[in-house]
Amino acid sequence: MSSEKRQKAIIEEACLFAELEIQPYATEFDQQGALPRELIEKMAAKGYLAASFPEEFGGLELDPVYYGLLTEVIGKACCSTRALLTVQTSLVGETLLRWGNKHQKEKWLPLIARGEKIAAFALTEPNIGSDAKNVSCQYQKNGDNFIINGRKKWITYADIADFYLVIAVNEDKVSAFIIERNSNGVSTKPIHGLLGARAAHIAEIEFKDVNISKDSLLGPEGGGFTYVVNTALDHGRYSIAWAGVAIAQAAVEAMVSYARQREQFGKKIFHFQLIQGMIADAVTKTHAARALCLKAAEYRKMQNPEAIIETTIAKYFTSKIALEVASDAVQVHGGMGCCNKYPVERLFREAKILEIIEGTSQIQQMIISKYGLKKYHCSRT
Repeated sequence: MSSEKRQKAIIEEACLFAELEIQPYATEFDQQGALPRELIEKMAAKGYLAASFPEEFGGLELDPVYYGLLTEVIGKACCSTRALLTVQTSLVGETLLRWGNKHQKEKWLPLIARGEKIAAFALTEPNIGSDAKNVSCQYQKNGDNFIINGRKKWITYADIADFYLVIAVNEDKVSAFIIERNSNGVSTKPIHGLLGARAAHIAEIEFKDVNISKDSLLGPEGGGFTYVVNTALDHGRYSIAWAGVAIAQAAVEAMVSYARQREQFGKKIFHFQLIQGMIADAVTKTHAARALCLKAAEYRKMQNPEAIIETTIAKYFTSKIALEVASDAVQVHGGMGCCNKYPVERLFREAKILEIIEGTSQIQQMIISKYGLKKYHCSRT
């Protein structure tokens, strides 16, 4: 079987898996505020937690195009379940693949793939979000070891993670460390009352005099931001870009299905031109969003240097249209869209999160503007 056919078959199987194992329970996950361990184990058995990893580490070796499509499939069924892929595979897994040494890769990647260890990416702090270069979590050298002190907040899957990829600073050096949950001095506190991602086990982490070995350093000391964070956020933004497509597609399908069922003034509401206009706009926006993601995917596949900015553009656009399409889906549902009997209520909440995580829309605007000012400047005589 060719690589293309093999990857296509994986996505087709994932569609069925999501339809049977995830989508029917998405509202339940949201209400209970937890993703069942049983589902995580099933996803691991399918290879989804290591979808983009090389086969030697237990991965499916999906290229960027098919990994994006997998993210859409899972994300359309449940945003919190998709968040596990974003963290486990993209933020942590891909970063370990790029910057981990031989021992770190051989130890952690197979465990991630089998779902035996859950990972979390610990960058954001109580007072540090977009200003990621100025983290306050501290590390100090203690002989051949490091001592970590500080707090991280809003960390996805932190409350059940077995280890954390932690960004800390020592004077002017920002470095990255692998810290296991069972290390002395590590504690977590779940965060409740969230707008979205309620089942993604978001938590605050505290490190109190956590003593770790030199083998815990990921990448070069002082390269925590330039190398590790930039790599992680690029892969994370790619995953979130597809998450926007997933929400938009789910909202379109919910909007169309309801419009074909709901009757007002003696006819199904899809007959009304204003409803047709909303559907037309939603379909167009979703198709455009997917096209941007596919362009970024092809650039990533070819290792084109423009891949990073194309990923940023895709993330910015899809997060915006996800909210717009989800909002229109709520509008089409009317009063029904304001209760959790229908999925659009949850999709609307989840869509807003995408404009904040992995770099706010305003941060993406700054990056894209800087690119545009340089790329499209035409000197005139």
